Amino acid sequence: MGDRNMLLWLEAPLQSWGHDSRFGRRDTLDFPTRSGVTGLICCALGAAGEQHELLSRLASSDMRVEAYPRADEQGRPVPRPPLMRDFHMVGSGYDGSDPWESLLIPKKADGTASSTAVKMTYRYAIQDMAFAVVLGLPDDLAETIAKALVEPRWDVFLGRKSFVPTEMIFQGIHSTRDEALSTARELASAKGRAPAFQVLEGEHEGDEVMTLNDVPVQFGEDKRYRDRRVTVQWLTG
Repeated sequence: MGDRNMLLWLEAPLQSWGHDSRFGRRDTLDFPTRSGVTGLICCALGAAGEQHELLSRLASSDMRVEAYPRADEQGRPVPRPPLMRDFHMVGSGYDGSDPWESLLIPKKADGTASSTAVKMTYRYAIQDMAFAVVLGLPDDLAETIAKALVEPRWDVFLGRKSFVPTEMIFQGIHSTRDEALSTARELASAKGRAPAFQVLEGEHEGDEVMTLNDVPVQFGEDKRYRDRRVTVQWLTG
């Protein structure tokens, strides 16, 4: 069986793809992480628990991301809106009777908690963006994931549960990556968007090479990840 190229389209008013967040500050990258895309696929499949075998197969797939902000009258990408910062107060109102709720109550230095205790958090999100994600997958896995994305078992979202996609995520299985990206650019053009940058697996000539700890090797209660290198290449001057 040869690899097929699955095209995912991730578009929403807000998206968030954290890779190094802490409780009080939930950041986001400028593009979807591998862990975020993998989590989305697992939701569609209804795949709970550690999922070692599935994660291993997904981790070995090539992943290409292309970003599409709005385009101006000349078809060039316009500057993106700044990241949105959302302010939250977390922890107030829990009485501790539920063991899960009790975990959300901020603790004092001595370990005690109060139902009136709160913690301030800041959560960041990308505004008004669309991303094409091309995954190189074996035939059997591509077909299984495609069916799940069309009829997901659990709700799918773009980084956070309140960030609901505004376009069908699954955009077909293609024989080549170039064919998948061509389809993505046609869709972007129809939506008044233009390509701004792409994210490649590994180290290449580009504007920025990054190390991300975003390859999941185990989900479930004890989540584990490994690193990967990616290169960001701007498509416009």
